[in-house]
Amino acid sequence: MKLIFIRHGETTGDVEERYGGDYDDHLTAKGQEQAKEALEELKVKNIKLIISSPLIRAQETAKILADGKCPIITEPAFKERNQYGILTGRIKEEAMMERPELVEFLKDYLNTIDGAESYQAFRDRIVSAVNNLAHKEKDICRAIIWHGGPMRVLFRDILKLGEIGRIGDLAWVEVEGDNGSFTMTDCRRI
Repeated sequence: MKLIFIRHGETTGDVEERYGGDYDDHLTAKGQEQAKEALEELKVKNIKLIISSPLIRAQETAKILADGKCPIITEPAFKERNQYGILTGRIKEEAMMERPELVEFLKDYLNTIDGAESYQAFRDRIVSAVNNLAHKEKDICRAIIWHGGPMRVLFRDILKLGEIGRIGDLAWVEVEGDNGSFTMTDCRRI
């Protein structure tokens, strides 16, 4: 089974320097162009189904990548983690001035503040959803459109490759899976 995990393109929250997480923002014009470029690059992968996070930025990326040629289904479990709780959607500079103790505390992804999802709950949600893909039809290539947080769980907890650095816009990782075991076979912008 071939799965391609794809991070969405540049968003309005990226440009505005906001705490993202499950902040529901749109792709920028640049993010839309990034998705169109990725569409050309990924055509050779013969993707037959796109599974998307419910967040707008992922849905917009999925629509561009589907190019009207394959179905898109929404999977709520692939939603980004709400790591930032009460800071979600806030401009980072303003949050630093108003709540520097929370900003410092959140530098460790294992920490959880009011209104946020714990890392363990997030990790369990992502691992379970990815493992559920192993029980689907094995003869088609599926693309999963999601976020940087789930991509880190993929590397850290599923592929067991440890920490990764920067995850670029429209970064993607191709994995082959068999009986719940996954191996990375290709990647871009990571």
